Amino acid sequence: MMLKVIAYTGGHNAPSRVPRVQHYIGPLKAFGVDMRECPSHAGLYPPNRKWLRPLWGLWNLSDRLPDVLQSLRYDISFFQRELLSTFVTWEPFTKRPRVLDIDDAVWVHPSGHFARRLARLCDHIICGNRFLAEEFSRWNPNVAILPTSVDTSAFFPAAEHATERRPIVGWMGLSLGYHYLYGVERALDEILRRHPEAVLRIVSDRPPRFQFLPANQLQFIRWTAENQVRMIQEMTIGIMPLDNTVISRGKCSFKMLLYMACGLPVVVTPVGMNADVLQKGRVGFGAASECDWVDHLDVLLRDPELALQMGRVGREVILKNYSVDALAPQLAKILWRVTGRTL
Repeated sequence: MMLKVIAYTGGHNAPSRVPRVQHYIGPLKAFGVDMRECPSHAGLYPPNRKWLRPLWGLWNLSDRLPDVLQSLRYDISFFQRELLSTFVTWEPFTKRPRVLDIDDAVWVHPSGHFARRLARLCDHIICGNRFLAEEFSRWNPNVAILPTSVDTSAFFPAAEHATERRPIVGWMGLSLGYHYLYGVERALDEILRRHPEAVLRIVSDRPPRFQFLPANQLQFIRWTAENQVRMIQEMTIGIMPLDNTVISRGKCSFKMLLYMACGLPVVVTPVGMNADVLQKGRVGFGAASECDWVDHLDVLLRDPELALQMGRVGREVILKNYSVDALAPQLAKILWRVTGRTL
């Protein structure tokens, strides 16, 4: 008999929708779990114009009500974050047991008290890293850690590395994260001066506004679902700078994981889960200071063989620890346990 799970997601603009829900829908069937995604048509985030937000909220709530009633036909109600941004709304009316999936430090946002209430309404919480699990265990003792998954059949190393091409130090992500890049801009400027043949590639939704970097060594490419894999594969090194804040410690290192899946060495700020991933193998370097960023990027650009070696180790770490194949059995086990049954 199949275990039926209804998974409420934030819809088209929810970044975690794919790696934390959609990746699993097919693979979970092999473990007796039938997961059906129920996305929000209004989207996860409220509009920028404040006067539109009440209308957006009413649309979201009315759109969600039939979905909530459908939970009565399922064995588990699975929430990929809250139904309405920063509020508890229809969640108490869904069928139990309820599972909450968390991959971000949502409690630090305005009206963050909703996270505590939602955690207590649920029977089990799945957290994307150790830091999140420690925080949510204060409000609910039933917590499991499940990293964000990588589709290794889509994100994989290029067939061959073109050594004659300009070296590319690359960053991919939403422009909301540009302040992390600006924090290491002086280090990037020094690297580009030392390596005039290299370029800094930014793949995002809008161009960044650097103050110092030479324009002829900057490359902005607008992100699309179709070009994202190739844009990473063409990189020489993947970078993920952060600051040492609660929000950064709550991140689940998805950029870093995608770089590694494509066989890139990484240079990252060793904060939160980034530090945990670095401990899995010699996949790159942790850069805790401006000097670290310069030194580590310099080493990898001067030693292509070391870069390739670290990239190969990174790919193996992903396959073993963060691929859908590795994580789907773990998720299935958690879901069966929540119902009091075993797989």
